[in-house]
Amino acid sequence: MGDQHTSIDVLLVEDDPGDVLMTREAFADNKVANNLYVVSDGVKAMEFLRKEGEFADAPTPDLLLLDLNLPRMDGREVLAAIKADDALRLIPVVVLTTSESQEDVLRSYSLHANAYVTKPVDFERFIEVVRQIDDFFVSVVKLPRH
Repeated sequence: MGDQHTSIDVLLVEDDPGDVLMTREAFADNKVANNLYVVSDGVKAMEFLRKEGEFADAPTPDLLLLDLNLPRMDGREVLAAIKADDALRLIPVVVLTTSESQEDVLRSYSLHANAYVTKPVDFERFIEVVRQIDDFFVSVVKLPRH
């Protein structure tokens, strides 16, 4: 088991303001006050991860929650870029998307996603799923330190 009360830095890559709000709420309601950073497209995600421009002082996230359907650079491209980059590939990536397509599931895992979670449409269930992801990566999993 990991450290029970360690807070982690989480980067959410999500362009739907409603999903961002629900994710923030799930984190706010959870026991551990993790740091949630949000970017709304794949290009900004890569800038954040590479500490470029406005993200020069950004932390290296301990966990990435990645939507697949993003503007400018989609989640599949972001995932491929992260896993091809020696400096970023160890960051666990959870694909968190509305897509239930078997092709998206297989492609995400072939690109080395650590997990694939379909977003529930129900508000309470969405909050619960995000809490479970958060709990799992804070309380159960031993994350690499940067």
